[in-house]
Amino acid sequence: MTGERPRTGPDRSGGGGAGKATPGAIRAQSNVVGVAILLGLTVVAMGALTAGIGAVVEENAATADAHRVSDGFDRSLRPVETTGAHRGRVSFAEGTLRTVERDLRVIGDGTTHTVQVDALVYEGDGHRVAFLAGAIVRGTAPGAVMERQPPITASRGSGGVLVVGAPKLNASPVARSGSEVSATLHTDVTHDRTRLGEGEYTVAIETETPRAWERAFERLGATVVATDRDFDGDGVTSVVARFPGDRVAYLVVHDMRLEVS
Repeated sequence: MTGERPRTGPDRSGGGGAGKATPGAIRAQSNVVGVAILLGLTVVAMGALTAGIGAVVEENAATADAHRVSDGFDRSLRPVETTGAHRGRVSFAEGTLRTVERDLRVIGDGTTHTVQVDALVYEGDGHRVAFLAGAIVRGTAPGAVMERQPPITASRGSGGVLVVGAPKLNASPVARSGSEVSATLHTDVTHDRTRLGEGEYTVAIETETPRAWERAFERLGATVVATDRDFDGDGVTSVVARFPGDRVAYLVVHDMRLEVS
């Protein structure tokens, strides 16, 4: 019997391998996909980097503004050392400058002496600087820092003296906001001293940054007895500090007659 042997080699007719990808084609497709993924990741990374750099630049600019305003307040508003006319300048790239109503109180022997001192406040991109009763406070509660101390002097213990300086703005309402703001601060300062007599005294100041004032009073040797006392029901609370022991007290009002132009 004779017959054809079965073929054991590969089919070289060309018909059986139709539609199958070669290893080289698979590698080429994988390279294309890999490059596309890398390009996509690079675009995402560049976008995140750009956003991060933008946020850092904005934060640095806002911080620089706060420092500039604090320095401007310090140079322009010197109510204790100045008598008569004085002027200075405060500027910032972005933000708001305004006045707010604030009271300082000296309480002793059943009497209360209230001075409407008011505050000049800068706010911009989460940063805040306030000139209040002669002090300069930078930052928001609870991390605010007092960069200039209030003009209050107290001897330690009984038999001493307490001098409470109360710089008051005595200004028309101020509201300046926008970009690249530059304002001139005019003051015409006079001083008035009142002897309050001998006794134990308490000082209270309305503020939105109580921790900074609490630390300031403690440095003066006072005992802080409250940080949230609302004396007049206006919603603005006071830090209240008692100076222990009988002493002779004086209240010195520094009337600034501030104008902002």
